[in-house]
Amino acid sequence: MRKILTTLSVVTAILISVAACDEEYTTYNGPDYMMFSDTIYVLPVQNSQEIFDIPVVATQTCNYDRTVAVEIVDAQSNAIEGKHYVIESNTVTIKAGERVANVSVRGVYENISVYDSLGFSLRLLVEEDAKWELYGDNAKVLLQKACPFDINAFTGYCVVTSTYIMNYMTNIDMRLVSSEVDPENENTIIIRDYFYDGYDVRIKFETDDILNPLISFDEQAFGPTSEAFNTLYGDGVIHMYQPAAYTSYYSSCEKFIFQYMTLYVPGMPADANTVGTFINAVEWISDDEAEKLMREGY
Repeated sequence: MRKILTTLSVVTAILISVAACDEEYTTYNGPDYMMFSDTIYVLPVQNSQEIFDIPVVATQTCNYDRTVAVEIVDAQSNAIEGKHYVIESNTVTIKAGERVANVSVRGVYENISVYDSLGFSLRLLVEEDAKWELYGDNAKVLLQKACPFDINAFTGYCVVTSTYIMNYMTNIDMRLVSSEVDPENENTIIIRDYFYDGYDVRIKFETDDILNPLISFDEQAFGPTSEAFNTLYGDGVIHMYQPAAYTSYYSSCEKFIFQYMTLYVPGMPADANTVGTFINAVEWISDDEAEKLMREGY
């Protein structure tokens, strides 16, 4: 997924190497350009108070303040100013002796849906000779609703659907199970009787990157071969692990996880121990919804 406010490497290199226009030594003698530090930004909106900085950079320092206007390009925007976002000021000032200033933006959390694809385009109103043709004067800002992570949102009753159920478990289309916080491991839950009674699964939520909400899990027992295949294979227990080729993730807003798992049976020959790779969707539901499913036989 896209990084938050990633600075263009070329611009960064220039800003590191340039010297002030009023100093005696220089490594950059070109024009004094002004531009956004990147052409696209993704703002993870978790509330309506957090301020995001959109950097505006200059290739040279000067001994005076430089103020330029910033406008919204309506033709390239579908987010509505004042409803979906707020710009704190329509000007930005790079102070004397500095090369960077910020356009400050706030998202309006309550007015953004997790299903929305909203964005707006910014333009710097600078003189033509201050525009670097290579990068231009525009930047696209995307608004993505990012509900704050709460481990307790992933506890209680949940419904499991899976390609494994479709292939190996007859007469059912989903499982109603429950989960709880793992008392021994941070940001981890235990899903009780995940696919087979007596076989619990631990899943960890990675919370470091708001825009990249991943889950992970160690190799662990999945279920008995006797119940899955009506016979004893290998060591008698199917194991599950996370396949490196696929990404498993969660949604705090929608309270679900989307998981890839690979199953194999230890003790079988290496060329015959893999059961396959399957996709699981786990969605947390209310007690009332769970009670209704129980009455229906789940």
